[in-house]
Amino acid sequence: MVKDILVVEDEASIREMVSFTVGQGGFQVRQAGDAPEAHDRIAEQVPDLIILDWMLPGVSGVEFARGLKKSDLTRRVPIIMLTARGEESDRLLGFEAGADDYVTKPFSPRELTARIKAVLRRSLPDAEEERIELGGLILDAASHRVRAGGEEVHMGPTEFRLLHFLMAHAERAFSREQLLDRVWGVNVYVEDRTVDVYIRRLRKVLAPFGCDRLIQTVRGVGYRLSTQH
Repeated sequence: MVKDILVVEDEASIREMVSFTVGQGGFQVRQAGDAPEAHDRIAEQVPDLIILDWMLPGVSGVEFARGLKKSDLTRRVPIIMLTARGEESDRLLGFEAGADDYVTKPFSPRELTARIKAVLRRSLPDAEEERIELGGLILDAASHRVRAGGEEVHMGPTEFRLLHFLMAHAERAFSREQLLDRVWGVNVYVEDRTVDVYIRRLRKVLAPFGCDRLIQTVRGVGYRLSTQH
């Protein structure tokens, strides 16, 4: 099935260029010039991925991303943030808002296409260990759901992949570099601190169920998931 990509960019020339690149990559592409129009496009059909400009009129891309991640309809839709802001603090802010990847302008069409394919690939459920039960959590990769105490635990695609990996390799400690390679992929260029951001996000969504304690910090190494205290 052809993947549907929504491009949200207020500058018409950039929007057309990005849309042309996405279309050339073999994807179906739709466009929106601001947040309200993007909401209309999402209401028509929930996209498989959103390319989102940071500087939107009215509601910024960061605010819009936060809203998407709070909605049951769109919380699992991966987001690539598109921006001219290349500072580390800006990238971390984008990741904290829920972005799955971050492309800095100017960029090449080949780079953007590669990033789209990588993010879509990572958002697919892993066939390995389709159902894992551990520490009060039940993770079902086939349905892309996590449950605790009989309730569904809502989280974004990156948090899901991170939890899936840690649960599939319980009791093993991994460095930030190892987690970046295994969860984000070797061709994604993000800082080690990105892992810390998503560990915090994962603990936050698990906290109401008392499962945040499963994610342990291993001093001098990184992180592990463990039922031992």
